[in-house]
Amino acid sequence: MARAGRPPQDPARQVERAHRILDAVAELVLRWGYDKTTIDDIAQRAGVAKGTIYLHWKTRDDIFAALLRRERVSLVEAVRDREPATLSELFGEFSRALLRRPLLHAVLSGDSEVLGKLTRQKRENAARLRIDGPFEAYVARLIELGAVREQPGHHVLVTTSIVYGFLFLPGGLPGEQGDEGRPSGDHIADLVADTIERTMSTGKPLDAAAKAVADATLAFLDAAAELAGRRLAASLGAEPASTGGPAK
Repeated sequence: MARAGRPPQDPARQVERAHRILDAVAELVLRWGYDKTTIDDIAQRAGVAKGTIYLHWKTRDDIFAALLRRERVSLVEAVRDREPATLSELFGEFSRALLRRPLLHAVLSGDSEVLGKLTRQKRENAARLRIDGPFEAYVARLIELGAVREQPGHHVLVTTSIVYGFLFLPGGLPGEQGDEGRPSGDHIADLVADTIERTMSTGKPLDAAAKAVADATLAFLDAAAELAGRRLAASLGAEPASTGGPAK
């Protein structure tokens, strides 16, 4: 015999509500910083009861972790939409998309005004940022196709050093329009792509292999998007098929 009580809510509505709450968190954290953003503030801004938030997450840190996972989904989707065809284009677009996301700016730079105690505690969620996915298998495929040099190896280290080297320019991250005497975000992204091309490519024309390289790049991004989506779904307490896209 079924127990009496309130019927379960539509999972799609639960996910929509979770995204609405995360929208509020993003706005408040960027405005006031993590330390000054309370559950009461979030509930009021999202238009939900305080107890409703706890139906999704147990702690404020859990909410922020979900927010960062949603930011990663948005980042990977933005890179995928640009359809990069090579390793250098991939990381150029990754840099471009990242530089346009204020929350990821804060995570990347360890902005204590935004992240507050998360920076001081050096939490993994706040300190690490990457495109997830089978990167080693992707690079191995590019080597096989003659698009990337096998030597001297350490491809993850090389690409990470180039990307973060440019993004951690002295004086902080560049602005969208570019500060006086400093390159814009788009210029930084172009420099990342050019440096990776010069450092890691074989320098040989791809010719017949060009399509296979592009297919491998998009397949890597599809795998990264699928993994990021599953992690986000877990943070929302929903099945992967029910996640939908981030609330607009």
